[in-house]
Amino acid sequence: MKVIIAIVVIILLTIGIVWLIDKFVPKKLKPIVNIVLWAIIIWLGFITFNSVYKDIKFKKTKIERYKVVIDRLIDVRDSQLAYKEVNGEFAGDFKKLISFVDNGQVPITQRRDTLVLDVERTAAFGGVETFKTITLIDTLSFYSVKDSIFKGSDRYKTMMNVGIGKAGAEFTLKAGKLDEIPVFEASVDKSLVLDGEDKYLIEQERQAFSVAGVKGESVKIGSMEEVTTNGNWGKDLTIKE
Repeated sequence: MKVIIAIVVIILLTIGIVWLIDKFVPKKLKPIVNIVLWAIIIWLGFITFNSVYKDIKFKKTKIERYKVVIDRLIDVRDSQLAYKEVNGEFAGDFKKLISFVDNGQVPITQRRDTLVLDVERTAAFGGVETFKTITLIDTLSFYSVKDSIFKGSDRYKTMMNVGIGKAGAEFTLKAGKLDEIPVFEASVDKSLVLDGEDKYLIEQERQAFSVAGVKGESVKIGSMEEVTTNGNWGKDLTIKE
């Protein structure tokens, strides 16, 4: 759409200038004016093309970078869910989370109901045996977090790294409770992900709230303000889930 608008503007501008030249410029000066006019048109065309091309290139770059970041955030989320299953809460720092992935064993359990003697009710009924149903949880075996989530890869050891954009950039990891429910959030500011691109375009992207893109100033998964383990991006940006 931007390209079409730009072309229409240039065409209208050219028509207007040509009309003005034909109407008011003396014939002797017209060749010189025409040369200047063509120079201006070419210059305007270049500026317009460069502006549109920069937007197109930026869009392609940001999508490529977001996909790398989102893949890493999903690794963090999966590791946190395994951590919570064992510890009842989320990890608040990457050192603790990575150590858990490296050594953690998650139990595979089975729930079953069984009848047992209700001692209190039996006594209350003068010795007449009364039973109650209770649920037992049996541990059948354990599975390795490392093998289950990362399947032989050691990328979990660097899961704190953003992996693209500003050199050395790391995710911010938080964990806590919201109304006694464990929550976590892993995030990175878009300016770090898009480092090296035009500052105006980066700031514009930080203000974006598109449903299809990444909403807000950062790329994040989880939240410290609501109970969720989802990311703030659209499905079209997710390679794995």
